[in-house]
Amino acid sequence: MELSASERETLKAVYRLSQSDPNVRSGPLAEALGISPAAVTARLQRLHQRGFADHTPYHGVALNTEGRRLAVAAIRRHRIVERFLADMLGYAWDQADRLSVVFEHSIPNEVVQRLYTALNRPATCPHGFPIPDPEAGELPSLRTLADLDPGEEVDIALPGDLDDEVRRFLPEIGIRPGVRARVTEKHPFDGPIVVSVDGVDRTIGISLARLIYATSGKE
Repeated sequence: MELSASERETLKAVYRLSQSDPNVRSGPLAEALGISPAAVTARLQRLHQRGFADHTPYHGVALNTEGRRLAVAAIRRHRIVERFLADMLGYAWDQADRLSVVFEHSIPNEVVQRLYTALNRPATCPHGFPIPDPEAGELPSLRTLADLDPGEEVDIALPGDLDDEVRRFLPEIGIRPGVRARVTEKHPFDGPIVVSVDGVDRTIGISLARLIYATSGKE
């Protein structure tokens, strides 16, 4: 099914925001997309007309099964293009995130699949997040470091919307996409957690730990 660039970006944004609330409001969506509330309303009406979402003015929008499938497919496309930019062209993970939006929508689905094959079917994007199967209807639910218990060992993933200061700080303590980390201590009452990264214990405040995702784990 053919989608415009604005439809794909809107589907992706609605899907991500729906992880915390199934009925996505236009205000947070406008902020996420960087467009006006009026433009958001027009986009949501278009998704509703195409049968991808249920949109009730003043009550938000909820993607239906087809809308969620298309949103996941759009996220898959984005992550494959990011992987190409990082692996083949040498861009850093945060640069790949920004640049992929520029031309990912102009690439035919056949080319996206060929890129995926040429990259040896990578399991994750440069951020460390999983690349879903072509027909997946949902993304796997992910925990953050703040959700983990002592003894759990995980792979790290970092979102693209991190603050610049946070993005510069994390590599200084060894936190980067794909690195393996083990929780060694977790202090009560929203206290810090201690993780071992590359054999070194690092203390991380709970607010920062909530921004760092765990894509896999074992005890």
